[in-house]
Amino acid sequence: MVMGMNRLFKLLFTSVALVLSNNHALAQEKPVLKTPVMAIVPFSPGALIDIIARIYSETLSKQIGQPVVVENRPGAGGMVGTQRLLSEDVARNTLLFVSSSYAVNPSVQEKLPFDTLRDLSGVASIAYSPTLVVVNPKSPYKTLQDLIAAAKKKDAYLTYGSAGVNSATDLVGRYFNQEAGIQLEHIPYKGVQEGVAEVVAGRIDVSFAPIALAMPYIKDGRLKAIGITSEHRSDILPDVPTVSEQGVADFDYAIWYGVIMNAKTPDPMKAYMAEQISAVNSNPDVKRKLEQQGLISRTVSLDEFDAYIKQEIEKFRKILKPTH
Repeated sequence: MVMGMNRLFKLLFTSVALVLSNNHALAQEKPVLKTPVMAIVPFSPGALIDIIARIYSETLSKQIGQPVVVENRPGAGGMVGTQRLLSEDVARNTLLFVSSSYAVNPSVQEKLPFDTLRDLSGVASIAYSPTLVVVNPKSPYKTLQDLIAAAKKKDAYLTYGSAGVNSATDLVGRYFNQEAGIQLEHIPYKGVQEGVAEVVAGRIDVSFAPIALAMPYIKDGRLKAIGITSEHRSDILPDVPTVSEQGVADFDYAIWYGVIMNAKTPDPMKAYMAEQISAVNSNPDVKRKLEQQGLISRTVSLDEFDAYIKQEIEKFRKILKPTH
């Protein structure tokens, strides 16, 4: 009996020791931030991605107990900021705020000084902005199918405006052309607002405009939305059907925003930052500020976001294949 009790106590002691050991290991794995975090924005102050970074940095700083310092490094379509991230010591836990143009660069830049898939890791999704297919209310195109049918006619010449070659609003037009089997002619402008103004004036046929930009024109009757490019309808315009619903199967295009880190950053730190940024996404005040910018917050896991970026890179390669 004594032998049995001794064996039992020994077993219990071993089990408790293992539990304590595992808890200690887990506690050790949780990252401890001892220095301020740098948040690099690869575009100029005032750009939407800069506004987003400043909204997030303020709340993130309170959560992690360290200052989050925003640094603008514009140039070369985001390349200057990306190189700044890669030049930083990974121990500084530097963040890079990016938009969907990040997934375009591997297809439009002939020689990148880094390997996007090898050297960088997607950490956290922030938000996305679907674009609207907008026409002049006086145009003959009352639905997306009207537009597609007109574009398929012999000798058809229909135009779409964008913020410039390889801009997000150009790429959605190219993607739409490919998937719908038509050829809308591209008219590049210096900014997306100019293209929208040209639709209002009746000088071009269609524009693919971010919701926030298009809404004032839609509200006062100067533009009509005939489709939304995202996978799902928007709560802002629930009566506007998706492009996919209107016969262009599986069409899904949105301008997205997220956070990238150096791939060499330890996995526990990447996971910690992903968790903290996801918590920022859930903050009601942050959600309200995003909505004011026409953005919809989106939270996915670290692995899902990293995989999504890879899918986006492949999608843009397909879109740009005819010219690159």
